[in-house]
Amino acid sequence: MTTEIRVPTLGESVTEATVGRWFKKAGDQVKADEPIVELETDKVTLEVNAPAAGVLAEIAAKDGATVGVGALLGQIAEGAAAPGKPAAAGPIAPPAAPASEPAPAVAPAIAAPSTPPASPAAAKIAADHGFDPALAEGSGKRGQVLKGDVLDYIARPQAPASAPQPVPAPVQVRAPAPVSDAAREERIPMTRLRQTIARRLKEAQNTAAMLTTFNEVDMTEIIGLRGKYKDVFEKKHGSKLGFMGFFVKACVGALKEIPAVNAEIDGNDLIYKNYYHLGIAVGSDKGLVVPVVRDCDQLGLAAIEKTIANLGKRARDGQLKIEELQGGTFTITNGGIYGSLMSTPILNAPQSGILGMHKIQERPVVVNGKIEIRPMMYLALSYDHRIVDGKEAVTFLVRVKEALEDPARLVLDL
Repeated sequence: MTTEIRVPTLGESVTEATVGRWFKKAGDQVKADEPIVELETDKVTLEVNAPAAGVLAEIAAKDGATVGVGALLGQIAEGAAAPGKPAAAGPIAPPAAPASEPAPAVAPAIAAPSTPPASPAAAKIAADHGFDPALAEGSGKRGQVLKGDVLDYIARPQAPASAPQPVPAPVQVRAPAPVSDAAREERIPMTRLRQTIARRLKEAQNTAAMLTTFNEVDMTEIIGLRGKYKDVFEKKHGSKLGFMGFFVKACVGALKEIPAVNAEIDGNDLIYKNYYHLGIAVGSDKGLVVPVVRDCDQLGLAAIEKTIANLGKRARDGQLKIEELQGGTFTITNGGIYGSLMSTPILNAPQSGILGMHKIQERPVVVNGKIEIRPMMYLALSYDHRIVDGKEAVTFLVRVKEALEDPARLVLDL
């Protein structure tokens, strides 16, 4: 008897993944619930555990293969590996019998109910634009048309009405390299995560009316406060006192005053979000991910620092869940940890604002008519000018600056 290994549900709007690597070879002994294969989606990397103990009899989807939800990855046969032989020799004998077993697994897919109706948000947007949502290609479960599918369809007006399938974008191809150079080059395929990062960043540039405004903040008070209390803070809360917690609290206060920076465009509507889920950009070996700290306005500084530390560690280890990367309303990115002095961050669509932190550097500044050396940081706010006016963007950044330069404001909620 064999047990099938299939692609699990990957999360909302995620319909396919790429096989990253197998941890076992055909013929290896496996334990129940042991990680057996790694899958990469456009959001996270996840491990699939063995559904039963036995021998890995077959690998149906090789490394690099693209697989959909429910697709067959491999099969596990009962029994132990034969000593001194390739273990695959024993389990492969039964395939003739199991060959008829996959049929029931396919049968439900054939007899599955028809495609469900479009989601309410998708239907509304399609109605506002005067077309049938069924024209858009659905990416939801069983082909359901979601809001993002309708927006993608609207963004491709050149597609004929009778052909909902989008025309693939031209692939950027470079000119052939000289033979002497080509021999010293290494060509590797982009991971699904890297492809998604590239696509989303370019979409943000093409869609939003993006503009960046700058300011600088004197970090003297924050550094002093952190230096005074960091040891007792860590002893009491079990988490280090960093700078990000102060920035999160400062941004939440500014977002409450300037709600446009916490909004997004949905068709011809503006959605103002009266909740504060802040995404914190984290660099990992596989690319940039943005885990979300939810309801930051309801969390104290210690809870924010603990959550950020936990999400950051799991992001670097590739252990984030898909839901932990969704639902953000505003993003903070810190290029200063890599030494960046100034940058213009790109929006994390469909959000209307992103704050860029940078390196703290001592510079001469005028304080009360005297030149003093102060630890200064440049701040950059990139925003969608379709939603946020220049006055609102500048005011937002000034409020963040004021809160950081006078941390008592954060404690007193001023």
